[in-house]
Formats: sequence, C-alpha cells, structure tokens
Amino acid sequence: MIDQVLVLNSGSSSIKYRLIDMASRRETARGLAERIGEETSVLTHGGVRVERRLADHEEGLRAVLAAFTEHGPSLDRVTAVGHRVVHGGSRFVQPTLIDDEVERAIEELAPLAPLHNLPNLEGIRVARRAFPALPHVAVFDTAFHGTLPPHAYTYAVPREWTEKLGVRRYGFHGTSTAYVSRRAAELLGRPYDKVDSIVLHLGNGASATAVRGGRSVDTSMGITPLAGLVMGTRSGDVDPALPAYLNRVAGMSLADVDDALNRDSGLLGMCGANDLREVWKLADSGAPDARLAMEVYGHRLRGYIGAYYAVLGRVDALVFTAGVGEHDARTRDLAVSGLSRLGIEIDPARNAAAETGPRMISPEGAEVAVLVIPTDEEMEIADQVVACVESRSR
Repeated sequence: MIDQVLVLNSGSSSIKYRLIDMASRRETARGLAERIGEETSVLTHGGVRVERRLADHEEGLRAVLAAFTEHGPSLDRVTAVGHRVVHGGSRFVQPTLIDDEVERAIEELAPLAPLHNLPNLEGIRVARRAFPALPHVAVFDTAFHGTLPPHAYTYAVPREWTEKLGVRRYGFHGTSTAYVSRRAAELLGRPYDKVDSIVLHLGNGASATAVRGGRSVDTSMGITPLAGLVMGTRSGDVDPALPAYLNRVAGMSLADVDDALNRDSGLLGMCGANDLREVWKLADSGAPDARLAMEVYGHRLRGYIGAYYAVLGRVDALVFTAGVGEHDARTRDLAVSGLSRLGIEIDPARNAAAETGPRMISPEGAEVAVLVIPTDEEMEIADQVVACVESRSR
C-alpha cells in the first residue's frame, strides 16, 4: 500500500518537488531548489527561503532532504518516488519502474530532448542513491501520446529516417493532458471513455491535443516541443525549409536557427514580450506589433481547434489549462472567436468570473462544453506511480 509519494521534477538547474499523501490526496509539502550550479542558489521549502551555493543536483537534493529534516514534515512515510521525464520516445508509453537498464534507455533517448532528459536523468540517479530501498518510477511526458495512430504520428519523410532515427511525432504535455481530460469527463458526469475533447495547454509552452475516449489521437507538438501553436519564445509551425533559407541568405548555422526558433521567436520575436500579460498591455497601448502578435496567436489556436474538431468528428468539451489557459479570460475569448457555428462559444460573465477551480464557461445547454480545469501534473504523476508499483506487487 502506497502511503506518501515524493514527486521530483529535475530541470537543467532546478529541482521542483512535492510530497503527496495518497490517502487524503493532499500535498503535505512542496518546494524548489533553483539556480543549481550558480554562485548563489535558492532553496524554497514551504515558507522558508534559503540562499546558498548548490554545486550540482546531488548537493541540491541533499539540501532538499535537509530542509525536510529541519522544517518537516518527516519523510518516514514516503513509500515511492516519482520522476518526471520529458521524452520516452516510442519505448516508454507507460509509467516505468526504474532500474539501471531504464536509466541507460533514458540516456540513449537524450538526443530527442537534450535540454530535458539529461537533467531528468541526473535527478533520478541522485534520488536513487538517496532512497535506495524505495521504488522509483519514471512518468514520461510523451507517454500519453503513445496511443497516436500511425497516420497521426508518421511524417512524410524517407522511411529509413523513421525506422533508424526515430523521426516521428511524439507530442508533449501528456501528463497534464491526461489529468485535465480525465477531470473534464468527471466534471461532465460522464465515463472517461465516452468523452471526446480538445485540450489546450496554454502556458509559455503551448499545445493542443485531440482526445477520443481517453486516448490521444492527435497533438500539435512533434518530435520536439517546437511544433504547433505560437508560444512565448517558440515559433510553433514554420516552413521546414526555413533553416536552409536562412543559411543561404543570412549565413545562419543550423544551431543558430534552432536556438532562435526556440528562444527568440513566438510572442517574444513578434513584439518583444513573451508573457501574455505584457503582450496584452502592449496591444492595449496601441503597439501594432503586439496587436499582430495576438492576432497570429489566436489564428493558430482557432486553426488547431478546427482541425481537431475534424479529426474527432464530434467534440464534447474544449478544455483550457495551464497558466494562460487557466487565468487569461481574454485569450480564451480570442481562441473561440468565430467558432459558434461549431457549437463552441463562451458565456462572457462565466469567462470573466474570478474563480480558480474547475468550471464551465460555456452558456447553459451549449453543444460543446467549454471548460477551464487547473492542471496538476504532480498529482497525475503520483497516481501513475501508485498504479505502477501496485501492479508490480500483485
């Protein structure tokens, strides 16, 4: 029986963590070690903030454990550790009990997500040394999209690229999408396998996913998280010939273009700000670049909503989640503008209400329920950890 789960999300210079009591389904602690490897690191544990140097992830996790010892709560009831891993390729489509072989596989998949998998792996190795007697489970952000049909994940490229190099659509934000699509079915009072939904995960990174009866059948991100919607600093969809063009006319290397498309594009590239709140302020002040940026952002959103409506054939719910999706009423309104012929519209008063929990913002009796559902990736990871460990003990 799983008592408490410690969920770890190790980034390139950070360790985000939550301690979750599975009986009450409540968190008992959360914190963040950040700026790991810099001259001054910061550890925030509950309401306690400490500045000190954390040379590497091992020292960072040791500091996290020391914070639990000094400030509580006790970790004596932790019976499993869950790890977020960004890319599982086509090998890992389920939560997986970690052993040395799984560690090696995650490292082998690092070329698909070099900025994410290696830091994830470092956190796993450090945690396995710190908790050698506990089961450790990897939950992969790509796993929910393991149900994509071949016609949705296959690129029209030479077959040897697909077979030998793993070139295909994988998709991301799967943990979040799994959580909110399930909660959408609960909110509608219908079985999960009977609900078809479009999930818009809108944060600094953004994705759209078509979910048919609890299974991902199409998603906007691809072999990397760069494809699809306009994002804070990522371009989303562009002509694949763009890197070659920029190399010819501007002498830019592939690395330069890749960096620019990931870090200097999207809203930031169009108007100089990547935070939607700042972009809206600029647009309201009359800045033409910001106005255009929001028009492009909304146009891309509506295009994917329409495309996934066609993929699903019918839609029971359109679900907004993540920072922008949960809190930005204007962006939600922009996303559904002009879609009433599809049965998709929102009630202005419901949309503008200062609520924070799961809620419906479509008019009463609307053909398609438009929902706002706060995501909880850590709870989803904890649930998947429990399922994985208990299935092994049967």
